[in-house]
Amino acid sequence: MSENIGRRRFLKNSLVAGGAALAWQSFEEKVLSAEIKSGKPDAPTAPAVEPLQIPTGRIKGLELSRIICGDNLIGGWAHARDLIYVSPLVKAYHTDEKIFETFRLAEQRGVNAVLTNPVSDRVINAYWKQGGKIKWISDCASGSIKDGIQRSVDNGAHAVYLQGGRCDQLVRDGKLEEIEAALKFMQATKVPCGLGAHCLETVQECVRAGFEPDFWVKTLHKDDYWSATPPENRRVFDEINGNKKEHGLPHDNMWCINARETIEFMATLKKPWIAFKTLAAGAIHPRHAFQWCFENGADFLCVGMFDFQIVENTAIAEKALKTVMQKGRARPWMA
Repeated sequence: MSENIGRRRFLKNSLVAGGAALAWQSFEEKVLSAEIKSGKPDAPTAPAVEPLQIPTGRIKGLELSRIICGDNLIGGWAHARDLIYVSPLVKAYHTDEKIFETFRLAEQRGVNAVLTNPVSDRVINAYWKQGGKIKWISDCASGSIKDGIQRSVDNGAHAVYLQGGRCDQLVRDGKLEEIEAALKFMQATKVPCGLGAHCLETVQECVRAGFEPDFWVKTLHKDDYWSATPPENRRVFDEINGNKKEHGLPHDNMWCINARETIEFMATLKKPWIAFKTLAAGAIHPRHAFQWCFENGADFLCVGMFDFQIVENTAIAEKALKTVMQKGRARPWMA
């Protein structure tokens, strides 16, 4: 097979051979199918799309779109249960130029921020040098806590927070004083600062300790997808206590084991909430996640998106936000 066969030409041949065209379901796949049938040439690397405006909120004066790009896919940290090839595949796909395309497309569709690890600072700065405007929220999880914070701020992060896994571990191990020190160090940088968590107990303990971040970054997703850990097998700090080999026990498959309790507790907090893992790492379709998360109190959603998912996901987000704005919700908007 010639190396220069385009993606659409390859798919055309594959579809004809396999008779699979009628099985396609997603928005992007329907667009691609239509192009194949019409005989259009391969699309350019940065196709024009209809611009979209996503509603925004503010965290201490920092204006953010209510949908934020997540960085797990871009960074290659793909939650794939026991599929060991997925993270290397994601890393191979996301060349610098592909990341630039993804950011450009996100900005065209009204997404003005990305939440990433500090190791992405090089590619973000390169994107800014090309004229990109996307804002950067850093989880500071690189090296020591202070080094991660300093590296993020020095390289232009617009907001910083203590990454959920690290915060969870410190609470689990009874090291609240390290969280307090990290929060004070972040506050000294003069950019908005937050605390992250996968485990509800982490947020509860931080609140009891009197910590006052500018925002929270807490997981939220439904628990009715196929690979979710059965309720009777869920335990405190399951989200960070490692993978189990036994079926029915945690194995990189669940990041919010008590959604209802999370919703109820977060409703008592008066600071903005960025909800993440809202799609349970790809197990839940945005149609079934975005409106539900906004209805249940999240002020922003951090969503990992491939470039080919952005158009559909932002359309769903816009519709979800309109519906929630019209219907209202129990937790007031905090941003």
